[in-house]
Amino acid sequence: MSARARWRAPLRALGRVAALAGLCLVALQLAFLARVALLVVTDPHSTSFQRSEAWRLLTEKGRLPWRQQWVDYDRISPHLKRAVVAAEDSGFADHSGVEWDAIERAWESNLRTEAQAAQPHPSGVATKAGARAPRLVGGSTITQQLAKNLFLSGERSVLRKGQEFLITLMLEALLDKPRILEIYLNHVEWGEGVFGAQAAAQHYFRTDAAQLGPMASARLAVMLPAPKRFEKRPNSAYIAGRAAAVAAGMGAVEVP
Repeated sequence: MSARARWRAPLRALGRVAALAGLCLVALQLAFLARVALLVVTDPHSTSFQRSEAWRLLTEKGRLPWRQQWVDYDRISPHLKRAVVAAEDSGFADHSGVEWDAIERAWESNLRTEAQAAQPHPSGVATKAGARAPRLVGGSTITQQLAKNLFLSGERSVLRKGQEFLITLMLEALLDKPRILEIYLNHVEWGEGVFGAQAAAQHYFRTDAAQLGPMASARLAVMLPAPKRFEKRPNSAYIAGRAAAVAAGMGAVEVP
C-alpha cells in the first residue's frame, strides 16, 4: 500500500469531523439568530445571567429574594435612559454594536493595571492576603452587555467573546436601538436579586421607574459596573461624586 493510500482514510475522517463541527457551529448561530428574532415581538422572561444568579441564591441562601417587573420603554424615565447611556456607552445611538476604540483603550488600561499589580510594593512588604485585586475595566457597549447577559455565561475566554460579538451584530441587525435599550434596562442587575429599572427605582428610591429624576437616575447608572458592591453603600461619597459627573454629562449624549 502506498503512503498516499495509507493517509487517505485518516484524512477523510478528519474532513468529516471538520465538516460536522462546521455544521454544528452554523446550527448554533442559527439558533441564536432565531432567539434574537423572537425579541422583536416578545419580551424575554429571564436572561442566562439571571438564571445563574437565581441558582446561586438558592444554593447559597436557601431562598430566592427577587425583585423584577417589566415596564415598557415609554414608562422608563428619560433621565434614567440618558444617565445609563452617559455612564455606560455614550456612543450607543450611533455605533453598530461594538466600539473598537473603547475596547483598545480598555485593553491598554488593563495591561497597565496588571503590570502595576505585579510590581512589588515600594516598601518591600508583600501584599496583604485577601486584598482586593485592582479593578479591570471593560470596553463593552450596552448591546454587548445585553448579548452576554441574555445568552452567555460569565466565563472569560476568546471563544465566549467571539460569540458575544456575533450575537451583538444579530441584535443590532434585527432590533432597533430603543428596543435594545428597553430590554437592557428591564434585565440589568442593580443589586443582589434586584433586576430592571422598576425594581431598582422601588428598591432604592421608593418610586416608579417613570418618576426617577436626574440625580436619582445618575446614582443608579453609577452602580451598574458593580451593583452588589455599591448597594451596600448606595449613599457613599464615591457614588455621589460619580453621579454628579454623570449628571453633568447627561445633556451631551443622544438617546434613541
